[in-house]
Amino acid sequence: MGDWIEVGQKAPAFTLKNAEGKTVKLSDFKGKPIVLYFYPKDDTPGCTKEACAFRDANDDLAEHGAVVLGVSPDDVASHAKFRDKFKLNFPLLADTDHALAEKYGVWREKNMYGKKSMGIQRSTYLIDPAGKVAKVWQRVKPEEHAQQVLDALAELE
Repeated sequence: MGDWIEVGQKAPAFTLKNAEGKTVKLSDFKGKPIVLYFYPKDDTPGCTKEACAFRDANDDLAEHGAVVLGVSPDDVASHAKFRDKFKLNFPLLADTDHALAEKYGVWREKNMYGKKSMGIQRSTYLIDPAGKVAKVWQRVKPEEHAQQVLDALAELE
């Protein structure tokens, strides 16, 4: 279980595969604000709600020049299915070994109905165009999160 990356720190670099199996790097988006959001699992109620909210806010996010990247431990095939089912318009990245989640401190012990397990704590990092962390949301509520991100992007400008 790693520590959270704090506001002002340089965002850790990464290289992951997207739903098409193509390599995506943090450096691909240099000079743009990045919404890097971590979610537990494709096609589950909260994760679907959050992904669809980002999908629906895509035009507003694009007005700020922002790129949305969703990350979960699901594999490329699962991401492709999830993306297609809900017509998601941003990359989903496969962190199957949860190495990136650990790097960002979002791989945490969870306790559900008394059963402890390790998994992703739903959270988001807003990375500024210079590659530094501008904002961190450690416990995200899927319903209102896209608007919180839009508000933070407006403050970033």
